[in-house]
Amino acid sequence: MQPSLPLFPLRVFYDGACSVCAGEIDHYRRLDHAGRLVAVDISAADFDPLPYGIPLEAFHYELHAIDQQGTVYRGVDAFRAIWQAFPASVLFGMLATLVTLPVIRVLARAGYRGFARVRPFLPKRRSACHSGDCRVGRK
Repeated sequence: MQPSLPLFPLRVFYDGACSVCAGEIDHYRRLDHAGRLVAVDISAADFDPLPYGIPLEAFHYELHAIDQQGTVYRGVDAFRAIWQAFPASVLFGMLATLVTLPVIRVLARAGYRGFARVRPFLPKRRSACHSGDCRVGRK
């Protein structure tokens, strides 16, 4: 059974200080002409995790996305939700479908857990979103 589509816009919680994480979000920002994604930089000084009921450590451990209904997506599921923001993209559509397949899902989750363990040691980004509410795809 295919999980339902997120209700957009989707808030994407990412570490703006992480060069890989911020680069990935920048990529989606360039593609999101419909304003379906809102990026929230968890490394911003004014970011407060309390309204979301998720500990800051959890936000730092893995990518989170929350849709308009309050559905929380984590890790690989967060990426799948992001990819669904681009319905015209064949590539993102295939990726979103692939990660629902049992064997691929297990491999993707294991790969993501491995990335999450090394992420704190990756180079830091110099310029991050400092407002705590960076709008992806908005100028």
